[in-house]
Amino acid sequence: MKKEVRIGFDVGGTFTDGVIVKGKDILSKTKTLTTEDVTSGIINALDDLLTASKVDPLEVGMVSFGTTHTTNAIIERKNLNKVGIFRIGAPATTAIPPLTGWPNDLKEAIGGNENVFIINGGSEYDGRDIVPLDTEAVQNACKELEGKVDSVAITGVFSPMIPDHENRVAEIVKEVLGDDIHITLSQNISTISLLERENSTILNASVISVMQRSINALKDATKKRGIEASLYVVQNDGSVMSSDYAVDYPIFTVASGPAASVRGAVYLSGITDGVVVDVGGTSTDVGYIVDGFPRESAITVTIGGVKTNIRCPDLLSIALGGGTIIKNSGDKVVGIGPESTGYNLVHLGKSFGGPILTVHDVAVARGGLNKNLDIFTNNFVTHPEKIKELSNDLVMNATKNITEMLEVTIDQMKTTPEDIPALIVGGGATTMPKENVSGTTEVINPDHFEVCGAIGATIAEIGAQAEAVADLEVEDREQAINEVIEMAKNNLEIAGGVKDTAEVIDIEEIPFAYMPGKRQKIRVRVKGKVFN
Repeated sequence: MKKEVRIGFDVGGTFTDGVIVKGKDILSKTKTLTTEDVTSGIINALDDLLTASKVDPLEVGMVSFGTTHTTNAIIERKNLNKVGIFRIGAPATTAIPPLTGWPNDLKEAIGGNENVFIINGGSEYDGRDIVPLDTEAVQNACKELEGKVDSVAITGVFSPMIPDHENRVAEIVKEVLGDDIHITLSQNISTISLLERENSTILNASVISVMQRSINALKDATKKRGIEASLYVVQNDGSVMSSDYAVDYPIFTVASGPAASVRGAVYLSGITDGVVVDVGGTSTDVGYIVDGFPRESAITVTIGGVKTNIRCPDLLSIALGGGTIIKNSGDKVVGIGPESTGYNLVHLGKSFGGPILTVHDVAVARGGLNKNLDIFTNNFVTHPEKIKELSNDLVMNATKNITEMLEVTIDQMKTTPEDIPALIVGGGATTMPKENVSGTTEVINPDHFEVCGAIGATIAEIGAQAEAVADLEVEDREQAINEVIEMAKNNLEIAGGVKDTAEVIDIEEIPFAYMPGKRQKIRVRVKGKVFN
């Protein structure tokens, strides 16, 4: 049996969206409330989809999801691994120790400073040892960590270029602490800069069990329902990775929700360059599309109060959603948000007989929201008399303010002054103005916009990257780039992709002005199919 059916989920703060797709046809879609443990909310959505679509579970060839598991665990300081931390770089890197600048509660949640060790070793950029690796110190540190940690983060100076010391420390950790210990090597996580790479590595090590539990629960749930498909997880760049790979690298999923929405918007609209405005009940995420993928952030990304340098989409988030509260004095608008009614909109908003004026109510009043979405069980307005009480001037002023918030945010995301298409998606998309939005060529709600992130999760493309430093005084530039492309293709295969289908989507060359010779960093991003 040819397995053409794909199931995708997008877990948001309020709703978990799900879709079943066959080819380009949406067979079924659902929105269920996100649960505290996240996983049971996905399982509820899965049951709704299977019931509504009547799809044969054996036809399902792929299940994928974008998740807030890792982000929530870090932000809430819950269910984190206890982490043993090795920095390989003494005596050169002792001035700023690991965990410097971390919030105290997060530091304590992963085991604190007592599990931190700075070891003699590390490499220079040209491959020479700073000093020989102190293997005896690593062994002694591991003995101290026995019974205290279940995960280990290892970061070496210049290890993305010269990984030998990291690899040797990992071998010793397994010898002393056993094969069941989770090990994260910084060479596989991020780029050259030491402190942000180390932070990213430690955070990754802290959420491995969170990801492992959720994936195991989903694998068990799909198996019980007769689905034999492979499970994939959306990455920060909007591509997917195999669930086994995601267990080792959960930090690559922290921005998977907005990234999946960008990919879904591209898929549904056919527009590959522009801006995606993902509207929820409380906030709106705005991302930029470049060649069909979310533009990558060029600055450090802060997660749970910790600076990192992992790959993340370039996003602007604003406190504007369907449930955002509008403050007014008569016909004058004195403020929009940041407060929101959230999931209590159906009890507190004027459209539903409540006392609070919201963005949703203004959309109903101006006629922009005039029909029910099938996916919602509630009527979009149950007390139209409350809406008729709103003056035209108040509605116009509120709409003007909302439009200006959108225009400013879109303008901040643009890199050129030209007008661009804007794709407005998400459950709150119908509450946003579509007319006369400056800076846009057109404002589009593509079909199935309300489950855009879940559709983005079903797009069967794997993403991967690689980077290296080349000295163009002694190396041929084209050959150096080809070597990094090959590394990226190998990483694609490790992530669950078909190497022969790999396609280069970005090559970045950054000269190192502070190094002798003509050294530069070469970074390559590729995408490929999950299966042929």
